[in-house]
Amino acid sequence: MESDAIEFTDLPQPDEVARADARRLHDTLIKPAGSLGRLEDLGAWVAACQGQAPPRPFTRPRVVVFAGDHGIAAKGVSAYPREVTGQLVGAALTGGAAINVFASAAGASLRIVDMAVDADTPGPVANFKVRKGSGSIDVEDALTDDEVRAALRAGIAVADAEVDGGADLLIAGDLGIGNSTPSAVLVAALTGSEPVAVVGRGSGIDDNAWMRKAAAIRDALRRARAVLADPIALLRTSGGADLAAMTGFLAQAAMRRTPVLLDGLAVGAAALVAEELAPGARSWWAAAHSDAEPAHAMVLEHLDLKPILDLGVRLGEGAGAAAALPLLFMATRILAEMATHEQAGVSGPLGGS
Repeated sequence: MESDAIEFTDLPQPDEVARADARRLHDTLIKPAGSLGRLEDLGAWVAACQGQAPPRPFTRPRVVVFAGDHGIAAKGVSAYPREVTGQLVGAALTGGAAINVFASAAGASLRIVDMAVDADTPGPVANFKVRKGSGSIDVEDALTDDEVRAALRAGIAVADAEVDGGADLLIAGDLGIGNSTPSAVLVAALTGSEPVAVVGRGSGIDDNAWMRKAAAIRDALRRARAVLADPIALLRTSGGADLAAMTGFLAQAAMRRTPVLLDGLAVGAAALVAEELAPGARSWWAAAHSDAEPAHAMVLEHLDLKPILDLGVRLGEGAGAAAALPLLFMATRILAEMATHEQAGVSGPLGGS
C-alpha cells in the first residue's frame, strides 16, 4: 500500500558554503593554520550541519538508547543471559548504568526506548515497544513485516520528537544482550564480508561461545543475502526492533538536518542500513570512536568515516559517543569564541618572498 511506504526523499545535505566559511575563519584565528588538526574538520562539519559559521554552541545534546532482546541469544552467543537486558534497562532508569555517568559528565540528557526487551518496562519507556525479543535469525526472521515497519516508524517518531523538543545534537545508543550477532550479520551482508571476519568477542565470550556465534552468523548471513536488495526486508530478516528503530532514527535525523555522533557496532550496523534507505544521510553523522569489534572497522570504511577516538570501547549504550562529545563541543566553540589575529592585535603569519 502506498500509505505503508517508508521513504526518505529529497534528503538535504550539509551547507558546503558554511563549511568553507568555517575553514576560512580557522585561518584567521590566533594559531598556526591547521594546528588544531581534526578539531578544525569537526568544527567545519558542525558549521555545515547548522548552515552557519561560526557554528552555534550546542545547547541540548541528547542520547537516545534503543533497547531490545534477540532470539539468537538463546544459542549461547553471549557471555550473559538475556534477562540481563531488562536488568540493565532498570539500572539506566535509576541512574546507575555507564551511559548515565557518561551522558551526565558530557552534559547530555538521556532517554531510554524499549523496543523489544523481553521484560516489562515502565509505560513511557515502552510506548513504542513492538514485541518481546525477536526470532532467532539463524533459522527464522527477526520480525514480521508489520513489526519491522512499526519499529522503523518508531525511530522516525523519536527523532522528530527530540528535534522538535530542541535537541541540536543526537547520539543513538544500543542496549541488548546478543545484539552484536545481528549487527555483525547486517555488516557482513552490506559490506560483502565473510562470516568469520565479523565475529567479535562481544560481551567477552570464550572460545566455545565464539564458535557458536560464528556458526549463528554464518547461518543468518545465508538468509540475509537472499534479501540484500531490500533494506527493510534485511532488517526484518536479520535485524531486530531495536536495530530497525535506530535505522529510522539515524535516517530521520539527517532529514531533520541534525548532526549525529555514531557510537559502536550496533549503531554502526543500523547506520549502514540507514544509508541504504536514505543515501547521503552519512553526511550528517560523525564517527565518535572505533569500536573494538572487528565488524565496526568495516562500518567505518564503508561509510568513509574517520573515528574521533580509539579507546578500545565495545560497551555500546552510546558510551563511546558520549566520551567524544566534549571534543565536539570544543571544536564548535573554538570557532565562536577564539580571537582572530585582528581582534587580538596579534601579527599573522609572514607572507612568502
